[in-house]
Amino acid sequence: MLEQLLGQGLSLAQIGSRTGLHESTVGYWVKKHGLRPVNRDRCLARGGLARTQLEALVQTGMSTGEIADAVGRSKATVRYWLTEYGLKTHHAVHRRVLANAGRRLSLECPRHGMTVFKRRHDGGYRCLKCRSEAVASRRRRVKEILVAEAGGRCQACGYDDCIAALEFHHVDPVNKAFALSGRGVARSLAKARAEAAKCVLLCSNCHVEIEIGVRVLS
Repeated sequence: MLEQLLGQGLSLAQIGSRTGLHESTVGYWVKKHGLRPVNRDRCLARGGLARTQLEALVQTGMSTGEIADAVGRSKATVRYWLTEYGLKTHHAVHRRVLANAGRRLSLECPRHGMTVFKRRHDGGYRCLKCRSEAVASRRRRVKEILVAEAGGRCQACGYDDCIAALEFHHVDPVNKAFALSGRGVARSLAKARAEAAKCVLLCSNCHVEIEIGVRVLS
């Protein structure tokens, strides 16, 4: 896609506008794929901007616009060379800090006391410890459901003492979409059930023996 857009003579900014990405992101992938921006030769023809020159100006705290005025080039050219050298103005760094500010706060949790809260997508805040406990609790509930539906015991030896020692073994690895480990049971119950239907329930010992061929699943 980048080759086609660059072949049409589009600049990094124009490609960014079409794809909904920042031009610095487009520049990163252009460089990553070994491609050349259409304005590169034009910039080089004028001598480009030296890294040492830009670094010195960035260190003074100048913005992109101020640097452009100082070197007599456009802001787009300055942004291009800043990206090329991996440099960021203090203004850009400050904007990123401000964007992240407020996402995490130290607040009082009824369960955990003073702790870190993270901003939710709906605009509210939630205690990270409470969120972690809720995720762990849901994973346990989903596994309990799947284990019960799979017979509740190891299908090889009958072990059923500890649910944590029971695992799901895919009968045909080719059909495996994901592992029903901690992350697997964090998916929707419907997806977890569909994956569990491809498996047999085994204790951890039998699972290892079957995986290495010591025991054959009958």
